[in-house]
Amino acid sequence: MGTVTGRFKIAGIWEGISLLLLILIAMPLKYFADISSPVTIMGMIHGILFPLYFITLVHLAVVNRWKASRWFMGVVAGLLPFGTFVFESYLKKRDWK
Repeated sequence: MGTVTGRFKIAGIWEGISLLLLILIAMPLKYFADISSPVTIMGMIHGILFPLYFITLVHLAVVNRWKASRWFMGVVAGLLPFGTFVFESYLKKRDWK
């Protein structure tokens, strides 16, 4: 966790998990079982983790001098279910640069 890459990886994993929990568990509970408290809790957690993911993405992009297209892919990945996991795999194949 002491490196920019390590922080980004951890932020991406937690952001991805929070998005999946929000979409796959909390929202169905709200709309199909009329239980809204999980959305409130997971929404708040995700609302904290997404900006942290974004900050670590920007830091990684600046340090590695990414082109705008790769940075944009990281932003889109944070918005899609499983996106952060796919983006991290993409970066790993390209030696994180």
